[in-house]
Amino acid sequence: MHTVRSVEWLPRHEGSLVPGQVRILDQTRLPNAIVYVDTDDVETVFEAIRSLRVRGAPAIGVAAAMGVAAAVSAASGSVDEILRVVAHACDRLAQSRPTAVNLFWALDRMRRKAFAAGARNAESLQTTLAAEAIAIRDEDAAYCRAIGQHALPLVRDAKAVLTHCNAGALATAEFGTALAPIYTAAEAGLRIRVYADETRPLLQGARLTAWELRQAGIPVTLICDNTAAQVMREDRVQAVLVGADRIAANGDTANKIGTYGVAVLAKAHGIPLYVLAPTSTFDPALRDGAAIPIEIRDGAEVTEGFGRRTAPEGVDVYSPAFDVTPAGLISAIICERGVIRGDFSAGIAGARAGQTSLTSDRAEHR
Repeated sequence: MHTVRSVEWLPRHEGSLVPGQVRILDQTRLPNAIVYVDTDDVETVFEAIRSLRVRGAPAIGVAAAMGVAAAVSAASGSVDEILRVVAHACDRLAQSRPTAVNLFWALDRMRRKAFAAGARNAESLQTTLAAEAIAIRDEDAAYCRAIGQHALPLVRDAKAVLTHCNAGALATAEFGTALAPIYTAAEAGLRIRVYADETRPLLQGARLTAWELRQAGIPVTLICDNTAAQVMREDRVQAVLVGADRIAANGDTANKIGTYGVAVLAKAHGIPLYVLAPTSTFDPALRDGAAIPIEIRDGAEVTEGFGRRTAPEGVDVYSPAFDVTPAGLISAIICERGVIRGDFSAGIAGARAGQTSLTSDRAEHR
């Protein structure tokens, strides 16, 4: 089974991490072309995140961390001058997108590493930051594997699941969050079909989820967003799996626009909805989802999607990139430390504190 890598570190010389660049798979070109952006320029990384060349909360965090490392790798001067490059890169990349908390988590981690390193020279600091960015990437890949293992018992008896947007390998360092149990099932010889919402207006389900699953040899059926209710009514899916861009302390979850509607439909049809995300997506500073910042996208993505006008000139457009699904509509949250049910507040706090046994004794709610 082959899964793609959305972000990688490219050393320029064998045997040394620096100098190096970040390589980003340009997801705006999929599924028609496989194109990479190789860069050590902060503005190029900023544009790649902003324009969705790289997207998905964990992948954004990895790309930002590697963007900082690449900018530092290309810099010259004293340790103090390198630290100024770190501060500028972190500040700039933090402005790229507002909703995915992994972005800020990764940048804070790179900043702390740089200023706590006590490096004696610029090269050692450059190497330290490249290693830290790679560690963030490798940790995310391991977290996704763990999420898949924890979630597999929840779906192993399902014939098919529904997913919205893309929370697979393309959205993470390697294996995916929402799709992790599907990949884990495939490795175990189980074939679970995925019904993928096309995910308007940028079609991440159609362009990305369907593409990566076909690359991996996993059965996938593409549906229009407004077909989800009918698919549930016909009992074609036994679970809904979605990722997350930010999860508040009470379990309210921000994810791609349309997730809230899918959650309401799942509740109406008695189908469990599972949110799968690493603990870096948890934001304990926010009591509930009302405080999650929601990115508003350019209306042209709706009226002139992919270069073709499909709406009248001058029409008003409201295009939030995300919505918030209330915790009461979520059956369980699965992170790398286990399954959180029932009291999400306690479970999220426990996961953040490093607990490894998270499954609540309380009955699952739907």
